Amino acid sequence: MGVKPDFPFYNGLPAELGGRGWLLVLGAVLVAYLQLVLLPLPGFPLNFIPVILFSVIPLAALAWVGGAWTSLFRRYGPREFGLTILFGLLTLVVSFAAGLILTFLTTMTANPVLVSELSSTDLALLLVRSGIQLVGEETVTILPLLAVMWFCFQRLHWSRSRSLVAGVVVSTLLFAAMHLPTYGWNVIQCFGVIGVARLVMTVSYLLTGNLAVSIGAHVLHDWALFFMSFAGAHAPIDPAAGAS
Repeated sequence: MGVKPDFPFYNGLPAELGGRGWLLVLGAVLVAYLQLVLLPLPGFPLNFIPVILFSVIPLAALAWVGGAWTSLFRRYGPREFGLTILFGLLTLVVSFAAGLILTFLTTMTANPVLVSELSSTDLALLLVRSGIQLVGEETVTILPLLAVMWFCFQRLHWSRSRSLVAGVVVSTLLFAAMHLPTYGWNVIQCFGVIGVARLVMTVSYLLTGNLAVSIGAHVLHDWALFFMSFAGAHAPIDPAAGAS
């Protein structure tokens, strides 16, 4: 039985990025996020451009500095597919539970995407565009995790496990903070619900070392929410339901 491959980059394998390389990669993560938030392009097909750049810019920067970007991904087979489904469903359960608990502390802010008002064609375009964006969301979460892990392991000489915990904490906080503009700067919701859900998706990467699994789990989670909202708004109305 083979040894499970380790996480990439933090220990100089399969490539040593160095401080300058990591600064360039993290700079690319910031640029990718800012262009997504500050330069929205309305309407199809222009609104696909920011999400494509959001996903491509960080990976392109990683490749540019000599990082083997493909090491973020591993073989995807039946086991990985099963884990994708498992963690997608687990993320749904955890986010619903966290949201329910926090309704006693704050008013939840609705997602500004009004799925209930979309046509079937618009929904299909939304699913494709969100799927591309979620590739970027996973990339801009895991790359900072690995960067923090590298810094703690190589520069601070922390243990691997302690460095990994630091990477998970920082990347989770960054992910939650990225959603603040979307949810009206609702701090409790972003850190208490989205941050908790983020931990589940991060665990899917930590267990598999495969970004494709966490991407798939994230897509399953978001698409399930979109479908539920759309189905609820377009459900057949029973004429007898309004009778007294």
